[in-house]
Amino acid sequence: MCTELGMHSEKFALPEETTQEELISLVEKLNNDDSIHGILVQLPLPKHLDEKAVINTIRPEKDVDAFHPVNVGKIMIGDYDFVPCTPAGIMELIAESNVEIEGKNCVVIGRSNIVGKPMSMLLLHKNGTVTTCHSRTKDLKEVTKQADILVAAVGKANFVTADMVKPGAVVIDVGMNRLEDGKLVGDVAFDEVEKVAGAITPVPGGVGPMTIAMLMQNTLTAAKNASKK
Repeated sequence: MCTELGMHSEKFALPEETTQEELISLVEKLNNDDSIHGILVQLPLPKHLDEKAVINTIRPEKDVDAFHPVNVGKIMIGDYDFVPCTPAGIMELIAESNVEIEGKNCVVIGRSNIVGKPMSMLLLHKNGTVTTCHSRTKDLKEVTKQADILVAAVGKANFVTADMVKPGAVVIDVGMNRLEDGKLVGDVAFDEVEKVAGAITPVPGGVGPMTIAMLMQNTLTAAKNASKK
């Protein structure tokens, strides 16, 4: 995608036995490289590496994943430069589909730092009435059936079924799960939910391409911000 857009990119495919010190050193090197405007560390990392320490090493102005605590805090107060790419892509999908968020019941299934939490905040910033559900939520089906906009980000294949969805609801599937037969499916049982939903994203081909697009947009924003300094 970078090549297609005319962006310079560098990829560092490190061996699994890479040490914490080596990885931190590479991030610091990229922090200090003025030709690099965005840094993304592919997660999850091998278990012997401290994910939090690595993310915290990335300069907030180059953190195009928006995982650094500074950027997370900015999203919380609604004054941000970057948004995590998947939630950002979902917001673009909603906007381009002319779906009104204000005053709507919005339910997010999942509370991860990468999708669930920032997704809830972005919907709240657009004046949605937001409920965040998770593994401890009681009567989940009763909650999801109230949703005008339902975002599924649980990482369980075909988790959301038709009886969990309000007729006419907008259903956004963040899941990416591979079945034993190799088929790629989302968190939503697409074939049955499609018959109930007013709009629904497919897997693959729905949220995924938008995630990449938003990564490119965040990188462009970072480059523009750097040029102003």
